[in-house]
Amino acid sequence: MKNRAAATAAIALTAILALAGCASTATGPGDMPGMDSSTSADVDVNSSDVQFAMMMIPHHEQAVEMADMVLAKDDIDERVVVLAEQIKAAQGPEIELMESWLDDWGAPMGDMDGMDHGGMMSDTDMQALQDATGVEASRLFLEQMIMHHEGAIEMAQTEVEGGQNAEVIALAENIIASQTTEITTMEDILATL
Repeated sequence: MKNRAAATAAIALTAILALAGCASTATGPGDMPGMDSSTSADVDVNSSDVQFAMMMIPHHEQAVEMADMVLAKDDIDERVVVLAEQIKAAQGPEIELMESWLDDWGAPMGDMDGMDHGGMMSDTDMQALQDATGVEASRLFLEQMIMHHEGAIEMAQTEVEGGQNAEVIALAENIIASQTTEITTMEDILATL
């Protein structure tokens, strides 16, 4: 299932970039198919940079949604509340930053919500978190968010290895560092629940 979804995501991205490239007249060294020629000469991006932003946006949006779910509940471990607030505070601005990059690059803002981005929760997973209460909700949030963060770290490592834009790579490196630290925190909390 993961391989099929990943292949679907790759095919969709390739199609988006190819279709957008048909209308592109940019020819500078930093140009990329699908980029608006008026801005593409000023940016240095490749398909890895675009794919990272396009896939990380819905990934971050789901993390914020998970945080909102747990923050709306009663009897949540205070450490989990602090962590959920921290995740929202970090990932909300990162979503806005990546959306602004895609806009600046003239890249298509396709809906990739149905595709497999590593660590994404299924509808069933999200419903389980919604239905959970108290300690079970705290535990489930931590378990799910660890998997979610592991997926984000994997996507960020792919960007660091294959990306071209220094700002995008810097964000990916920040995601790796911050979410690795958060995973350690979540594992520590889980061990005491």
